[in-house]
This record gives sequence, C-alpha cells and structure tokens, in this order.
Amino acid sequence: MDYSYPFSIEWSTEEIIDVVSFFEGIEMAYEKGINRQELMTRYRKFKQVVPAISEEKTYFREFEEESGYASFPVIKAMKAGNGNDIIKMNKK
Repeated sequence: MDYSYPFSIEWSTEEIIDVVSFFEGIEMAYEKGINRQELMTRYRKFKQVVPAISEEKTYFREFEEESGYASFPVIKAMKAGNGNDIIKMNKK
C-alpha cells in the first residue's frame, strides 16, 4: 500500500479511525472479501462522520484516485445483499 486515506483535519482521532477502517473494508472487498455485516457496520460509522452524500462522493473519488479501489460498487453490492454473506469484488 503506497497511498494515503482521505480524511479531514477537523475530525477527531476516533472519527479518523472509523473512516480509515471503512476504507480498509473497501480494500478487503477487492483483495480477499469481507463479511457483509462487518462492512455494513464500518459503513454506518463512516456515515456518522460523513453524513452528506456530496461529501461521501468526494472522499470516495479521492480514495479511488489514490488506491484504484472504487467504493460505490462495493456499497451497492453490500446494500443489494443477494443472499451473499461475503462481499468480494473483481479487480479492474
């Protein structure tokens, strides 16, 4: 991993940890898979820190530019569920 996670200097340490944990979950979805419920928990904490959709999109875009991992398809798969307990995305 040779990239940084997006965050705001206005956030508390706990908020930064929650956001980084969420983006680590996105990485796991592409690398080895992540439990749907675990990702949902991480996403809920992320949304407490970043409640605005526009702000969410900005952080998703920054993360994708840095890492190459797109967050939106992972969230879409998580919400759809489709009976899958594990979210595993294919790399581009």
